[in-house]
Amino acid sequence: MLLGEIIKNNRVQFVEKVENWEDAIRQSCKLLIDDGTISPEYADEIIAAINEMGPYIVLMPGFALPHAMKNSENAHGTAIAFMKLAEPVSFNKDNHEKDASVFFTLAARDSEEHLKNMRKLWKMLTDEELCADLLKVSSAEELMALDKKYS
Repeated sequence: MLLGEIIKNNRVQFVEKVENWEDAIRQSCKLLIDDGTISPEYADEIIAAINEMGPYIVLMPGFALPHAMKNSENAHGTAIAFMKLAEPVSFNKDNHEKDASVFFTLAARDSEEHLKNMRKLWKMLTDEELCADLLKVSSAEELMALDKKYS
């Protein structure tokens, strides 16, 4: 399952608190920056897009999928990173449906690989029980247990 792949690639982090949604985006990109999948400017692209179009990355309450636009020069590989915030961050103070604590940060250079990742992610995010469990997870061990439970 996708969670196991993310864990195996050391792209999992748990963060207590962020200052605001911009900080959350920067944090969510950190592991992909550290392993060279993306440049630091990738986070700036996401932030600029959200400022322009609104919180399009919050697909459903609690879940955000930060990603830049197609063909970003700052994406050097194709990958997904997972970040869980202990406290949700608000992308729109007037709409709590746009709060998020689970982040799947996407980078895409290879469109075929990206489509595979998106299919796996879609399968996970359409499983209500798994999503409820993801909102409660607080460690890599718990995440691995979810991978085993839902595989």
